[in-house]
Amino acid sequence: MKTQNRHKILLIGKDGQVGWQLRRTLAPLGDIAAYDHPHLDLADIDLTRAIIKEVQPTLIVNAAAYTDVDKAEGDSDKAMAINGIAPGMLAEEAKKLGAGIVHYSTDYVFDGNKASPYTEKDKANPLNVYGKTKLAGDQAIQDSGAPYLIFRTSWVYGIRGNNFMRTLLKLFAEREEISIVEDQIGAPTWSRMIAEVTAQVLGQAFSPATDFSLKNISGLYNLTAAGETSWYGFAQSIADHATTQHLTPKVSQLKPIPSVEYPLPAVRSKYGVLSHQKLNNTFGLTIPTWNEQLALCIAPLT
Repeated sequence: MKTQNRHKILLIGKDGQVGWQLRRTLAPLGDIAAYDHPHLDLADIDLTRAIIKEVQPTLIVNAAAYTDVDKAEGDSDKAMAINGIAPGMLAEEAKKLGAGIVHYSTDYVFDGNKASPYTEKDKANPLNVYGKTKLAGDQAIQDSGAPYLIFRTSWVYGIRGNNFMRTLLKLFAEREEISIVEDQIGAPTWSRMIAEVTAQVLGQAFSPATDFSLKNISGLYNLTAAGETSWYGFAQSIADHATTQHLTPKVSQLKPIPSVEYPLPAVRSKYGVLSHQKLNNTFGLTIPTWNEQLALCIAPLT
């Protein structure tokens, strides 16, 4: 039997790294209508609007995005349609319904010239198409007038989908040596932790026992693992855990290299660490370090 005031949550991107986890962590908070491509294509505005009209959600959670950073350089129109235009449309539809929206952004909106963690007040200056399209989506949501939570995260990985950790675990068994960039610094963040924190924040906003509501906590929040490392440091830690947990028959030798020795179509910033002090102060949540998150993620793989 449904309880009164139970939220209707439209989850977009249900099969992605974060969306798959959200479908589970948000389940206690409301009735979830979960969609993914091709049944809901954010590039198809009319289809997306029709689904929103049918579902009539009290909350839209958008975990879908155009995430191929390098491909976006040559596919900017599609990347902008999904990352820039669609989030604004979702927020506009949410406002019409009196609903709120949760959206996920990225450290790629920054140029990496700062020497300390970026805060929510720092000016964005993306270096590539992906970052520019994600920033456009952030700004469209902020301008919509709908209650919103935008969570900026970084270096997302997990047990599903295409990500750095899963790629390395596969390559360990195939190559004697793997070259890894050592001069880009960030905070690898487990998709499960992103979903857990999202659920914790929404649980506080939905609870009649708190003073929070989505409207009065509306804003931009950084949501990343604590600490920082390089891609090489991240790879070393994955190798250590893989060896301990016997996840691969062998582990390749890792070779640290500068970014210039691994050229890619999209320019990457050298520093993408985000401060999550605002998140901690507002909701009383302490985010585990990137290495603690990695240990939790890899442990169930054995």
